[in-house]
Amino acid sequence: MLYKKIIILFLFLTLASCSKNNQDLSENIIQNDNLEVGMIKSYKEGVEALNRGDAIYAQKKFSEAEMLFPQSDWAPRASLMSAYSYYTQQYYSSSIDELIRFMKLYSNNPNLDYAYYLMAMCYYDSIVDEKKDTKFLVQSKKNFEILIEKFPNTDYSLDATYKLGLIHDLLAAKELYIARHYIKRQKWIPAINRLKNIINDYDRTVYIEEALHRLVEVHYIIGLENEAKKYAKTLGYNYKTSRWYEQSYLIFNKNYKNNKRDIKKENLTTKIKSFF
Repeated sequence: MLYKKIIILFLFLTLASCSKNNQDLSENIIQNDNLEVGMIKSYKEGVEALNRGDAIYAQKKFSEAEMLFPQSDWAPRASLMSAYSYYTQQYYSSSIDELIRFMKLYSNNPNLDYAYYLMAMCYYDSIVDEKKDTKFLVQSKKNFEILIEKFPNTDYSLDATYKLGLIHDLLAAKELYIARHYIKRQKWIPAINRLKNIINDYDRTVYIEEALHRLVEVHYIIGLENEAKKYAKTLGYNYKTSRWYEQSYLIFNKNYKNNKRDIKKENLTTKIKSFF
């Protein structure tokens, strides 16, 4: 009899527990539904504010949407939109902070390629004067390269490749600018190091030809003729029609310019005689 009472009590407690769990589950479902409705509402208000041009209010609504229901699929979208809202107002540092947070929290998100692209663009659009400070150029380059490496088959990667070419041009121009400065002050070793940076890192830019010529020029001045000839051969092999190759050729052949003038005069005289 006691055994039967124990079983009945156990069944009663089990049913009560199940009933309570079902009630809690129902309440959680209702609560989650309410949270999702509120989150979507905030997200839509953020989009509407952004379309109106009120990016600051939009950012607040996107942040609110993420906080309301962080477990939802909408949360990472809201985080990205928050970063984009900052970007549209040129609050690049705030956008970068938001993107760093996004990458930590949502490291497997399918929109990670866009996060890297937007990060690179924040640095890229922060460039004011590349001759004074290359910090933003370098950071932009770094994020574009990550994007191209990790997500090569995306539209963002295609645009990143184009912008990376522009960044390389700017960085090469900076190196050449500093190298010329050192050459004027006869600081040969720092000048050589800067010129070699262009050869090693930015050989596809328009500044490669002048960099090779300057290496010919500097090595010839300091008495390292074999090194000068090595760079002159490289310049001649790759850019024989370049004016910089002609300048390098003049370093080893002082009479080249005079001979060239005589040849032109002779050709002109021949043409004049042919009329008679």
